[in-house]
Amino acid sequence: MSIQWFPGHMTRARRQIEEKLKLIDVAIELLDARLPVSSRNPMVNDILGNKPRLVLLNKSDLADPAVTERWVKLLAADDISALPIDAASGTGVNAILPRCRELMAPKFEAWARKGMSPRAIRTLIVGIPNVGKSTLINRLAGRSVAATGDRPGVTKGQQWIKVGADMDLLDTPGILWPKFDDAKVGYRLAATGAIRDEILHSEDVAFYLVKHLLTHYPGVFSERYGIDELPDDAEDPQQVVALMEAVGRRRGCVMSGGKIDISKASDVLLRDLRTGKLGRISMDIP
Repeated sequence: MSIQWFPGHMTRARRQIEEKLKLIDVAIELLDARLPVSSRNPMVNDILGNKPRLVLLNKSDLADPAVTERWVKLLAADDISALPIDAASGTGVNAILPRCRELMAPKFEAWARKGMSPRAIRTLIVGIPNVGKSTLINRLAGRSVAATGDRPGVTKGQQWIKVGADMDLLDTPGILWPKFDDAKVGYRLAATGAIRDEILHSEDVAFYLVKHLLTHYPGVFSERYGIDELPDDAEDPQQVVALMEAVGRRRGCVMSGGKIDISKASDVLLRDLRTGKLGRISMDIP
């Protein structure tokens, strides 16, 4: 299955980024720590080229810390500087400027040889919608300068933002790629709320999430919903449906006649994942 969508403002966003790139010293790529692969736009490599890059794994407070540590090591093996952060609470944010200075060291040295004084580092923040760019910018700036929201696509334009005397930030709208050839990528993005709920049916997304949890985090069903009897085959649709019904029963998603409202149970499960009530869950596992 191929999931296609490419809103017009995202096409414009790519063009705007490419036009501004010549002014940028360091590109900051913001990924979701829960899905560093699925939330990485494959077009970004082509757009940014060889520009020095810092990868930030945002929402790390919601991700499995052991899995996040493995991702940081894997990125480091590819000579990519990666830093787990949580823009909402500020965890790790103070390390961003020092990392940017490290990436700028060759340019600073070149300027010094020419007798030029260092200036503020010009950075560009790129990432898919709803990954937390505006929250990060507000945290770095120490004030509310970028619109935030819990739905993707809040940022529509670009603006330069001063971060003290040492950094200038260019905010950009989030850009998704034209289509997801791998349906799993679409489901993972939908589960975490990176793409609008209207793009995929919540029941399909929730069923994918259930199978992922059964494979990697089966304990959440007992800890969150008090369900101890789990399917022995995560790929058996009937068993997955039975588990979804059990979740719905535990959360009061019961219609007249005692039938379980699977759609409502799906929304409950997805909301619990997005708000961290299921614990620290990673969707991309190395």
